[in-house]
Amino acid sequence: MAEPSTISPAPLLKDELDIVIPTIRNLDFLEMWRPFFQPYHLIIVQDGDPSKTIKVPEGFDYELYNRNDINRILGPKSSCISFKDSACRCFGYMVSKKKYIYTIDDDCFVAKDPSGKDINALEQHIKNLLCPSTPFFFNTLYDPYRAGADFVRGYPFSLREGVPTAVSHGLWLNIPDYDAPTQLVKPLERNTRYVDAIMTIPKGTLFPMCGMNLAFNRELIGPAMYFGLMGDGQPIGRYDDMWAGWCTKVICDHLGLGVKTGLPYIWHSKASNPFVNLRKEYKGIYWQEELIPFFQSVTLPKDCTSACSVSS
Repeated sequence: MAEPSTISPAPLLKDELDIVIPTIRNLDFLEMWRPFFQPYHLIIVQDGDPSKTIKVPEGFDYELYNRNDINRILGPKSSCISFKDSACRCFGYMVSKKKYIYTIDDDCFVAKDPSGKDINALEQHIKNLLCPSTPFFFNTLYDPYRAGADFVRGYPFSLREGVPTAVSHGLWLNIPDYDAPTQLVKPLERNTRYVDAIMTIPKGTLFPMCGMNLAFNRELIGPAMYFGLMGDGQPIGRYDDMWAGWCTKVICDHLGLGVKTGLPYIWHSKASNPFVNLRKEYKGIYWQEELIPFFQSVTLPKDCTSACSVSS
């Protein structure tokens, strides 16, 4: 009797995906992610003091850029990359040559599903990106392409092929992604609810995009995934990923692309200081109320047929 094969399947999109990590500290958190991340190439964007040495665990394939590298590569245009803010990660999107990007914060760890099994967040993001989206008609069983699901009665057959997925937006257990006012009134709240669901965000609907657990198709939507200029010298903070999410969703709607949200979960380990966050956010709280109606009503020219042409 032949022995069962012990050869592990090749990691999905191993040569087509970069993992982008913004950081100011040693990347010890990668040890937990080693079983899932080690086959992939990492692009580490070091924020803050460029003279500080960032230690990366051995065995990872990576390139590391600090502020001196950003200034050298971009020259006078380097001011478009945020300083002292995690929005510096979009420099990694720019230097990548891969089709897909997964980005994660360095205070995010491997979560467990309700059965206690470690969640391979990267693998789930890849499955989301490789699976169609359904932005034009909502399926009440959520993602109809998942095992055990399908299109419900009354769903138009002409729309069941779906459209390409440009963005996979993952969620978080433990520390919720709250704004400062909500943090202040709910300082002890933790997200313990694991919802086993993925859904396509409908066309015409905006959403608050969190950048700490996010994947996207760089070829389809890369130029739109610019995390707004925040941090040192800027009047508003903590809206960099929101800006990218609003821009990206409007462009995806225009181009007929999909955005999925839900699985996978990561474990968000560290709550940021709500008083510091309030100082960064308070102007943005007013700003978004004026800005969102613009994104809700904007129309793009029909001759814009790619994210590059829209963004330019």
